[in-house]
Amino acid sequence: MIENDKPETLDRLSLRERPDGVPVMRQNWWKLLFLHWPVSAEVMRPLVPERLEVDTFGGSAWVGVVPFTMTGVRLSFAPPVPFVSEFHELNVRTYVHHEGVPGVWFFSLDASSAAAVFGARTFFHLPYFNARITLEEQGNQIHYRSRRTDDPPASFEAEWRIGDGGEHFAQPDTLEFFLVERYSLYAAHREKLYRGRVHHQPYPLRDATLLSLDSTMVEAAGLRTPSEEPRVHYSDGVEVGVWPLEEL
Repeated sequence: MIENDKPETLDRLSLRERPDGVPVMRQNWWKLLFLHWPVSAEVMRPLVPERLEVDTFGGSAWVGVVPFTMTGVRLSFAPPVPFVSEFHELNVRTYVHHEGVPGVWFFSLDASSAAAVFGARTFFHLPYFNARITLEEQGNQIHYRSRRTDDPPASFEAEWRIGDGGEHFAQPDTLEFFLVERYSLYAAHREKLYRGRVHHQPYPLRDATLLSLDSTMVEAAGLRTPSEEPRVHYSDGVEVGVWPLEEL
């Protein structure tokens, strides 16, 4: 089933609340660039599990490519480990919901840490891939490069300029909120469906200008090359708690 813009069935704000219990992991997400394109919900439907409904805004599903940097990645009861707790990551995603609980469905997550790839595949059933990733920052400009070293091949290179204006927060019922304010993820493994929760403060967003983009990430997910310019959002980052998966 394709869910077509029924916000009354989705309590998006409630997921901002901190889940009960103790997070299994803590991590920091920095220098996030959100690139999003609209996609026909009918085209998206075969690419996500049948039990998940496609989440739409403005009559469209959305595909996102999000490069960023992870630091302080550790188990909640342990300190960060040098050379393991900091790496770059790039994910390709769309938005779904299950019984009214909205979240993220990942097509791929590329990381520059083999340990992170192994751990996330093993314990979170997420489609992680090894990649060589670099981030160069000069003033208010960031140059990000990623080349997957696993199959199927995929690459990404982009440069963007961060605006001089102040921070703002996405407002409920806007496209900006729909695209960036997500506090759960879905994963599938051996015919089973899982949901995981994350908790962080709302993203402090800043204006950004995309200066260049050369990417095959969307195509590697099984979608056509987008025909229009992406919606662009940027955040300096947030501190995150990650809760264990729950089988649905």
